[in-house]
Amino acid sequence: MRMTFRWFGEDNDTIPLPHIRQIPGTEGIAWSLHHLAAGEEWPMESILEVKEQAARAGLHIDVVESVNVHEDIKLGLPSRDNYIANYKRTIRKLGQAGVKVICYNFMPIFDWTRTELRKELEDGATALFFENSRIDDEPALLVERINKDSALTMPGWEPERLRHLSRLFEAYRNVTEEHLWHNLAYFLREIIPVAAESGIRMAIHPDDPPWSVFGLPRIMTNRDNLRRLLELYDHPSNGITLCSGSLGANPHNDIIAMIHEFSDRIPFAHIRNIRRFGNGDFVETSHRTMDGSVDIAGIVKAFHDIGFEGYARPDHGRHIWDEQCRPGYGLYDRALGIMHLWGLWDGYAYVRAHGESS
Repeated sequence: MRMTFRWFGEDNDTIPLPHIRQIPGTEGIAWSLHHLAAGEEWPMESILEVKEQAARAGLHIDVVESVNVHEDIKLGLPSRDNYIANYKRTIRKLGQAGVKVICYNFMPIFDWTRTELRKELEDGATALFFENSRIDDEPALLVERINKDSALTMPGWEPERLRHLSRLFEAYRNVTEEHLWHNLAYFLREIIPVAAESGIRMAIHPDDPPWSVFGLPRIMTNRDNLRRLLELYDHPSNGITLCSGSLGANPHNDIIAMIHEFSDRIPFAHIRNIRRFGNGDFVETSHRTMDGSVDIAGIVKAFHDIGFEGYARPDHGRHIWDEQCRPGYGLYDRALGIMHLWGLWDGYAYVRAHGESS
């Protein structure tokens, strides 16, 4: 397991790269060019600038999260070919810069959904929260509330991206899940050969949460659909970002079974916990299994059992110790999460090396 930490850039993050380097066992950043709109071709000079910044701190840029997919590609519009051409050129440039994995998603309009960014927990910490009854709110009101609660940009919720919500919802009005599958297959046929030539593995992120929101179709939601994705283009460069928090919002998802079944197609893992409630609500918690509803200890064991050599990160964290940070992306709790994951990993390694009785 190779540990990374999501970073949003020198001008767009509260966390300096040298602080990330000080988290034991953390070797790289999961990054993106967040100032670019979905569909734009990435300039090589901007890619190399991030690489140089990371290298000065002793970190690599092997994982990009994300190269966003333009809505016209998801909708299957005639203009998609222009955006796919930009995507291919970006893949080639990232391969030249040494990138090994590109995380992306295929969620219509929103690439994650929460209704509250700073839900107070029992211990006084705050965390991202999904309240099922509020998801029926007018989407524009939810967007306004989310952006008002954060002084920093929230990837997937940028005001400029969501300025034309009404038009986007109208465009998706007659788009079914099967339409979305068809458009994803078209996209994969175009980009996976380029990724393979560039030494890059594409890793789709599950839908977050893994069910329809606002009536929009969502297809990366469960084990059967992940299997269908891999069969659409059966190649090692067509892979999965296995996110325990996203998939874990649905109690029917057996994440440990997915790790074993898709072991050779998981180049990137997000390992985090949530606490589910019976009414469909969920809140993000610490990484400890006992603090949430997801078997983090069992998930790390599954990764250890398959000999996982891919990249991982602790994904989201709570906001603790009065840290002023981007919601879900502070330093303190994600660093604690990394140490918890390494503690589990080292424990399983010790047992394997010395036997159960030692």
